[in-house]
Amino acid sequence: MATFQALIRNTLQQYTCLQNLITSIDRDEGGLEKFSRGYEHFGVHRRPDNSIEVTEWAPGAAGVYLRGEFNNWSIEDRCAFRKGEYGRWHLSIPPNPDGTCPIKHQTKLKLGMRLHNGEIVDRICPWAKMVARPHNVPIFEQIYWDPPVEQVYRFKHRHPGHKEGLKIYESHVGIASWEGKVATYREFTDNVIPRIADLGYNAIQLMAVMEHAYYASFGYQVTSFFAASSRYGNPEELKELIDVAHSRGIIVLLDVVHSHASKNTLDGLNQFDGTNSCYFHDGGRGNHDLWDSRLFNYTQPEVLRFLLSNLRWWIEEYQFDGFRFDGVTSMLYHTHGMGHAFSGHYDEYFGLNTDTESLVYMMLANHMLHRLYPDFMVTVAEEVSGMPLLCRPLEEGGAGFDYRLAMAIPDIWIKTLKHSSDEEWDLDMIVHTLTNRRYTEKCIAYAESHDQALVGDKTIAFWLMDKEMYTHMSKMSGESLIIDRGIALHKMIRLITIGLGGEAYLNFIGNEFGHPEWLDFPRIGNNESYHYARRQFNLADDNLLRYQYLNNFDRAMIHLESRYRWLSNHQNYVSLKHDADKMVVFERADRLLFIFNFHPNKSYTDYKIGVQMAGTYEIVLDSDAEEFGGHKRLDHNIKYHTFPEPWNDRANHLF
Repeated sequence: MATFQALIRNTLQQYTCLQNLITSIDRDEGGLEKFSRGYEHFGVHRRPDNSIEVTEWAPGAAGVYLRGEFNNWSIEDRCAFRKGEYGRWHLSIPPNPDGTCPIKHQTKLKLGMRLHNGEIVDRICPWAKMVARPHNVPIFEQIYWDPPVEQVYRFKHRHPGHKEGLKIYESHVGIASWEGKVATYREFTDNVIPRIADLGYNAIQLMAVMEHAYYASFGYQVTSFFAASSRYGNPEELKELIDVAHSRGIIVLLDVVHSHASKNTLDGLNQFDGTNSCYFHDGGRGNHDLWDSRLFNYTQPEVLRFLLSNLRWWIEEYQFDGFRFDGVTSMLYHTHGMGHAFSGHYDEYFGLNTDTESLVYMMLANHMLHRLYPDFMVTVAEEVSGMPLLCRPLEEGGAGFDYRLAMAIPDIWIKTLKHSSDEEWDLDMIVHTLTNRRYTEKCIAYAESHDQALVGDKTIAFWLMDKEMYTHMSKMSGESLIIDRGIALHKMIRLITIGLGGEAYLNFIGNEFGHPEWLDFPRIGNNESYHYARRQFNLADDNLLRYQYLNNFDRAMIHLESRYRWLSNHQNYVSLKHDADKMVVFERADRLLFIFNFHPNKSYTDYKIGVQMAGTYEIVLDSDAEEFGGHKRLDHNIKYHTFPEPWNDRANHLF
């Protein structure tokens, strides 16, 4: 009872803090809608008369200058900012005598920040729309992006508006090619979106779009928050990518990083005004020791304006449909969740370790997003601790997220594959992990994470088949028990995960067909090689290779969910969990029966199971079908339902 009272007390406190913050923004800033459009005033802007207006927030600076190609990089009085109120600096540059704008499209710019010791240091505008790295310089520069009106991409399609039954294809544009290079937005649009649509996914989650100086950071060390990464192309090409996805009925989520920022100073936010604070906490609270990055000060009004405006920018400018918030666990706790094995008890979540300021920011962000964009907005929390109410509405005392990632599921699969033989699989623990989620808080199930693809770990396919993938994935190379087992278990793991693990499903690019090897971005340690920073889609397209079987099964599985929509149905009942027989049976969405035989060497005849609804059942997915690399072990006298798309495994069947 005392724990429940503490839960009520803490949620009321957090909700009160949120209401007080909203009230102050309404009173002092004219409301949240106006407050979150900071990108219309801060940064470099061309006005209708072709003059330039620049506003920056740099409370610790002694002076600010704008310099670039337009003035031969000089520090001059006409480009010196005047100091305003609340740490803001303002600059106006009149049009040229002929009426043209003094700063042309794609001009390189920098801010000169005068420190109190008289030194002037280079900085990049935090609101820059585009930054790029010269080939011979390892530091990014701001590119003034103001294309002629005829070159601005015009959106043709509305937000699809999917919010339930999400089947998410997690993607990284740069690796989305079989070639050893950085792929482009246009290549993703032309080559990858058609594949995603063919597989049946209705959502794309884009990683590493917010600009990051270090490519190998996977996009999680952000340096420019308003700039779409120029490695893959220009902003208009990203807009086209999203619009084409919308034309296919696919929503696009942005992997947004508001939990921390890169420590870079010359091309990042760190020490922007010459102080250790500005956008971040000063002292130890402003540093994340494990990630070697800076932590935002969510109590600072200008930081809130910056972050909330950042969310609005990606929606208004690029038409994203929602966000996957990275590092939520780190934000929730002063310890950032490090060294804490959460058991699920309420006492672990509501106490002095909870970072109320960060939590209230996330509540405010969800309040703003769902109020302004109720028809399509989806927010996802990358959160591992199991914080209660994280995915409940604000009016219930929740944080307002729509989904959380079921991060324990990929962990249990990798733990099982690493440490247990087939006979030792603990089905009780596996099923418990798949079903262990907070009541009415929606989860996104996934069998393996992008982290597991990185060098030093292995994908599920590589754990199952390892070096045999180099020699026996060809249909011409003869039979291999290791490959047969690996293909069978790969399909079963993914099917039971989407069937039992949550209310949405996620797959990382290439894992649907068992992409071999690992993911490793170019770096000094691998001689800047792109060999492992790619996705070899050609393997799935080669009819002589067995990768096609996994790709076919994934397509069948995803399309089947679209037909029966079990992810949108919270009801699931595990009727059998037999560890000796290695059998799992469960029902979902009233009329679907899933039957899995995980035994490594036993098949069963006339195996009896109980069902909620008596009657004749049609087989709608046979994972052991030939088109999925199986051997047709099922009794085909059973009434069989033929689906227009090819379906597959040893899971026996899905009724």
